[in-house]
Amino acid sequence: MGLRLTAISTRTGDAGTTGLGDGSRCLKSAARIQALGEVDELNSHLGLLRSMGLPPAIDALLSQVQHDLFDLGGELSVPGMTLLKPEQVAALDDALKDYNAKLPPLAEFILPGGTQTASQAHVCRTVARRAERAVVAVSCEVAQAGGEQAPTLLRAELLQYLNRLSDLLFVLARTLNRAGDAASTEVYWNHQRQPKA
Repeated sequence: MGLRLTAISTRTGDAGTTGLGDGSRCLKSAARIQALGEVDELNSHLGLLRSMGLPPAIDALLSQVQHDLFDLGGELSVPGMTLLKPEQVAALDDALKDYNAKLPPLAEFILPGGTQTASQAHVCRTVARRAERAVVAVSCEVAQAGGEQAPTLLRAELLQYLNRLSDLLFVLARTLNRAGDAASTEVYWNHQRQPKA
């Protein structure tokens, strides 16, 4: 086991910088720190979703996702470190295929909503997309700073994981809108609505 935090308030960030896992310091406004914050926010939203009472299989899946996101954040905080494995991306692919196969095809666009758990899954989905965009920004920043070799410092698995996760969360939102009820509570976009005069 690695070292655990013994002091939460270190005051080393009072001047607007923060430490990375490799000992270097950077501005708290840096793209890498922004991405870490987005991944942390996503993990927190997933924790809220899990606290709402989910079917056991979905809860177990999202528990694993929360641990995976810690690995992903670890890679962001320690440039050059490899933590997130291709098997973790593949596991999301498998879950996505499994849950999607049980759903009817979509005929209309879906609005975020329905049950409380499905609505929170949609929130998680949008935060996952934001985290993905933030990781893309890190990749671009690293590439601009270090030339041709720099992109190898940010592995493709990080973006793949977030991309698959947002898709999975959409499918889980649909699944949760059907859980324990014969009638779907999905909210469909009404493209024929009339604007109010």
